[in-house]
Amino acid sequence: MFLEKLNWRYATKKMDPSKPVSEEAVAKIVEAVQMAPTSSGLQPYELLVVRNTEKRAAIRPVAWDQAQITDGSHLLVFAAWDNYSEARIDAVVDQMAEERGGMTDLLQGYYDRLKAMYLPRSDEENYAHAARQAYIGLGFALAAAAELGVDSTPMEGFDPEKVDEILGLKEKGLRSVLLLPLGTRDESGDWLVNLKKVRKPLSTFVTNID
Repeated sequence: MFLEKLNWRYATKKMDPSKPVSEEAVAKIVEAVQMAPTSSGLQPYELLVVRNTEKRAAIRPVAWDQAQITDGSHLLVFAAWDNYSEARIDAVVDQMAEERGGMTDLLQGYYDRLKAMYLPRSDEENYAHAARQAYIGLGFALAAAAELGVDSTPMEGFDPEKVDEILGLKEKGLRSVLLLPLGTRDESGDWLVNLKKVRKPLSTFVTNID
């Protein structure tokens, strides 16, 4: 059951480097991120799957020395657009037109209005909006990993500028937002593995407005 899988998952603190995640499972997690919804369907972020051990070793010290980055077998990096541009939005529109049978006045008009709203905004405001879309993708990745029995650890604790430099993101107009190592829990060395998952009770967490 899906909810049982969500209860099984936790932010894994210790991963076993001798037990890599299968490429089949990683591909499914990546596809789940690809399918995640984004504002206006723009998908204003990219996903990097870092297998390279040297790159992950370089990222670890600029991410609070979190061992999961190197002990896991894959590192997902969510990197948002540094800004919205006419070219980036047009590329989305062109793909939609191609895959949905051609350009329509409705399609063109919608994205023309979107450009009129987004393009005058500051770079930082647009980046922040794009970064929030990446968090939706992270949620889908966490849920997909849990469903597949893959351990993961979502991370905001890292130096984005240093990660951008290591991965050459600035040249691509991207800024790193989130890290998600994937691996297999080391139950013998993880202090969190057997602790009860603690969440607010529904009585205080949820307000029903009927």
